[in-house]
Amino acid sequence: MTLYSKIAGTGSYLPPKRVTNNDLAAQLAAKGIETSDEWIVSRSGISVRHYAEPAVQASDLAVEASKRALEMAGLAPNEVDLIIVATSTPDHFGGFPSTACVVQRKLGIDNGCAAVDVQAVCSGFVYAVSVADSFIKSGAHKNALVIGAEVFSRILNFEDRTTCVLFGDGAGAIVLKASDEPGILATKLHADGSHGDILCVPGNVSGGAVEGSAFLYMDGQAVFKLAVSVLEKVANEALRAADMTTSQIDWLIPHQANIRIMQGTAKKLGLPVEKMVVTVDQHGNTSAASIPLALDAAVRDGRVKPGHNVMMEGVGGGFTWGAVLARM
Repeated sequence: MTLYSKIAGTGSYLPPKRVTNNDLAAQLAAKGIETSDEWIVSRSGISVRHYAEPAVQASDLAVEASKRALEMAGLAPNEVDLIIVATSTPDHFGGFPSTACVVQRKLGIDNGCAAVDVQAVCSGFVYAVSVADSFIKSGAHKNALVIGAEVFSRILNFEDRTTCVLFGDGAGAIVLKASDEPGILATKLHADGSHGDILCVPGNVSGGAVEGSAFLYMDGQAVFKLAVSVLEKVANEALRAADMTTSQIDWLIPHQANIRIMQGTAKKLGLPVEKMVVTVDQHGNTSAASIPLALDAAVRDGRVKPGHNVMMEGVGGGFTWGAVLARM
């Protein structure tokens, strides 16, 4: 029997603190920095983002999203035999113990299952799904919990209005189960380290102190230009790998970074915007969490139904990009 992996449950979580564009404009005005709801919406499509409280970590958001995904899948935590967390804002400086191991502990999973973090920034969830899919198809694992979780508010420079207005915190999760029915139809992953400087946190640690900047830096124009180009190409690669055409896509769920990038990608693929799931207006760019957040919203409101073909794709610092074509 051919083994496949199939999405059996989705879940998401946004921290309660909701920050509107007007809230943020007032906060920045106190520092002498001018912005407005109109300025932010016109450039990004973002109206609201959520920020985690200081004591809340990426793992806390991940646990809440995971509980909801497990409930939908009808799976008990100890039935999970693989945990992969995509995050650029891990609980611990240096990245260990991994956020995946922290999630394992907080979920009460004591079966000794594998747990690991994946770092591909905004493409992280796509990378994590591809890894989990490969493990399941190999027969090594049966029930994978795949999570994207971020607290990007921790690395934002609130004196730089070009970046601090764009990002938010949140988590999304899926349960991938071994199945005899096709689920993940194709995945394609890429990276080009020569573009690493256009989206990065350029600081590093030496002697217990940060050298350079610990804030996110982004060359918005360079990212925009590259993102639209690679997203179209990688989506078509995934379609060719699955022997499918664009007309067979029921829903496009791109990384929720910027509405103009998303609309540009849909246009290049020849897809009507009505087939694109958009949640960026309600949570901003949540990096690795954005795709599973959008997927869960569309599953729970009934847009994404069993049997639908869903194209998920993202780009992120590194520069990384990838796509997952899934049949729900």
